[in-house]
Amino acid sequence: MSELITLPQWAWAYGSPSATGNIKTQANDFIVEEQLPFQADGLGEHVFIQIQKQGENTDYVARALARIAQVRQRDIGIAGLKDRHALTTQWFSVWLPGKVDPDWSEIETEAIKVLQSIRHSRKLKRGVLVGNQFHLLIRDFSGDQVKCEHQLEQIKTQGFPNYFGEQRFGVQGQNINTALALFTGTRKIKRPQRGIYLSAARAYLFNHILSHRIKQMTWNQVIENDILMFSDSKSFFKAEKIDDELLQRVNNGILHPTGCLYGQGEILTDERVIIEKYNDLMTGLIKFDLKSDRRVLRVIPQNLQWQFSKQQLHLSFFLPSGSYATALLREIINF
Repeated sequence: MSELITLPQWAWAYGSPSATGNIKTQANDFIVEEQLPFQADGLGEHVFIQIQKQGENTDYVARALARIAQVRQRDIGIAGLKDRHALTTQWFSVWLPGKVDPDWSEIETEAIKVLQSIRHSRKLKRGVLVGNQFHLLIRDFSGDQVKCEHQLEQIKTQGFPNYFGEQRFGVQGQNINTALALFTGTRKIKRPQRGIYLSAARAYLFNHILSHRIKQMTWNQVIENDILMFSDSKSFFKAEKIDDELLQRVNNGILHPTGCLYGQGEILTDERVIIEKYNDLMTGLIKFDLKSDRRVLRVIPQNLQWQFSKQQLHLSFFLPSGSYATALLREIINF
């Protein structure tokens, strides 16, 4: 049996944080507002419903909507999952061809509110999301405020490491060890649930690649044969020639260096050297026919603002989809 994996302390970009604080003490300490790349057109077979919730996860709300609308679970669309331990606003779609809307207020409780509903011509698909606006309150802030502000200034202009957050890995990394058990055949997992553990395994390998680049001080720089991704799209290319123009585009945040999401396909030699000691994870991901992909190594938050007051730190910023607010927070606070 493979040795159990534990989560390491990934490298920090701007030195370890010298402050402590508490997050999510109350649900409205962590506010997340989902933003779609389009507006519903008012016509069509799908009803888009904007829900505000706290204390409930996305799947619970989706099941409740399916029950009220008397449709199948697969007729419900979402753009992404949202943390139950937060005050979140997100969109759901319900396929109702030729049917009138039910009374959506039936879903409302103290924890769930319907903000609006509108028809649209297409189902809401996973990943069809611009990003999320965050408003965070860190309570019981204690430590070096000057250093914290300096780190925030650096994050505002240079970005922060695009680590997968610990929630991806489960409590004490249990999702990775479940993936190992799946890969070695010691545990059977139904197909609909496998994605959780496959993505955890890939995220774990990616974080190792990113942590290594931070230690080499190249996580936000282009190096020879890097694969770069455009900030406004998912398209990427190999940097076979590094010239002044390319360097300027990276420095300006137009292009970002990427790391491998492991699977069948190209992986850079330097990346393979870093993750090859996790052979069971690599072999298992290939066994389950995952295709390699790329993820940017850094994220530059939009409109990052902060304010200190009475042992509290208020933060607001916008992040593109797939990035974790906790990855930003870990750079400035031990929480």
